[in-house]
Amino acid sequence: MKILKKSCAMAVSLCGIYLSLASSVWAAPDPNFHIYIAYGQSNMAGAGDIRKGVDDVEHPRYKMFATTACAQLNRPTVGEIYSAIPPMFHCGEGLSIADWFGRYMADSLPDVTVGVIPVAVGGTKIELFDKDKYANYLSGEQSWLVNWAKDYGADGNAYARIVEIGKKAQEVGVIKGVIFHQGESGAMNGNDWKTEVKKTRDDIFKALNLSADTVPFLAGEMEDSDAGGCCYTFALNQVGALPNIMENTYVVKSTGLKGNGKDSYHFSSESYQEFGRRYAEKMLQVMNKAPVEPVPQEPFKGVATKAPGKLEVEDFDKPGIGKGNDSYYDKDSENQGKSTYREGGVDLYDEGTGVVLGMTQKEEWLEYTMDFEAGDYTIDISVASGAENSSFQLLLDEKNLGDEVKVKQTADNKWDVYETVSVDAGNISAGKHIFKLLITGDYVNIDFFEFKLKSSAGDTTTSIRQSLKQKKFDESNTKYFDLHGNEIPKSKAQKLGIYVVKIPGVKAYLKKMKN
Repeated sequence: MKILKKSCAMAVSLCGIYLSLASSVWAAPDPNFHIYIAYGQSNMAGAGDIRKGVDDVEHPRYKMFATTACAQLNRPTVGEIYSAIPPMFHCGEGLSIADWFGRYMADSLPDVTVGVIPVAVGGTKIELFDKDKYANYLSGEQSWLVNWAKDYGADGNAYARIVEIGKKAQEVGVIKGVIFHQGESGAMNGNDWKTEVKKTRDDIFKALNLSADTVPFLAGEMEDSDAGGCCYTFALNQVGALPNIMENTYVVKSTGLKGNGKDSYHFSSESYQEFGRRYAEKMLQVMNKAPVEPVPQEPFKGVATKAPGKLEVEDFDKPGIGKGNDSYYDKDSENQGKSTYREGGVDLYDEGTGVVLGMTQKEEWLEYTMDFEAGDYTIDISVASGAENSSFQLLLDEKNLGDEVKVKQTADNKWDVYETVSVDAGNISAGKHIFKLLITGDYVNIDFFEFKLKSSAGDTTTSIRQSLKQKKFDESNTKYFDLHGNEIPKSKAQKLGIYVVKIPGVKAYLKKMKN
């Protein structure tokens, strides 16, 4: 599968992210690019509120095939592959079952990239997806629904758009299943609804040369009546009966999911997330794949970087598996800098004093597990920027460290001339913390961070400790004593925790050190 790419120069504009299918047709489909068709009505199209920082964060291995043109979302071309960020179905829709289905599938299959073909229209009956009935059906529908259907082509043929994009998808990956949610507008159809659903699936499978024996079909129930849903009985009687007439078909339960509190059809955002997880769990079960247990992120070199000390920007944590265990967010999955220092989508360059971070964009971030010695810190950061308005924020355990840093444009607009900016980080407690770099203004290059303990004439303990670390004293004749004045070995002193140290050339000080 061809890697996503950016099509513009550094610091000129925000870049569109895309994958060109035309240049991929000569390569064999990637068996580790799993593609799912998602169709139905509003709960599939996206009726939930998109939670900023939760639902709109890119998953590096979840992609969508654009089925509608949305220039305002930087998805102008039908048929191209983009990051799967809501709204996926129509430009102005919201959160969908498909959003979290794909994220959970990708988390559970760490060696797989997941893709979705999203085609759904709010309020539609199943006939919209019947290649033989859609035209007659639309002729009797209201204009708003007809216009939504026309997002998938001038004649509103949703079936044809699924097949068109499905064939392109098969050039780069493998269609592994179907997720379906429709029925609120089919409650009065009785037994005909089940037959229509089967026909739409069979027509799609025939056109794409898919076998129902190997491609599972998942159908979700309507909103639970306990949550105020209007059509739950229909779900039990009609959706629940689909496996009786459709081979390799499975029902995803909606029991316990909450409504949005506005109507009797749609779920809350939290329930869309949970429903997506249930779809994923059912698909994994059908595939005989157990969900992968979450794995936390971990230090890149196996040991947390110590502070005070130097932290190289390229040594961000190794990503874990599962929600909340990512160690970075980059707006595309390709390393634009082409450094071979490590794999991943972070844009690393070989320049400056070694490897640096570049091509940064607002909202991108990196995290580092660090082990701090207690004290008041300043952080020196080596930066460069040939652009105006570059900036970043440092955080510790998701709390701001000092103010946002505005980076001045380097003289002559150069990108490889590094200067030092400093942040007053305040007091940091001893132990493990997650240090985070958050880009708040586009295009700043960063080389490293230097964590320094503040010291003053009155802060004797800190001054001595820093002096020892910097080897300013000759330790060859250092002596250690317990609080009774008895000389003891250094190892025993460190176990005691509190002891007196006598260093030639300085007075004896009482200090407390942790092992």
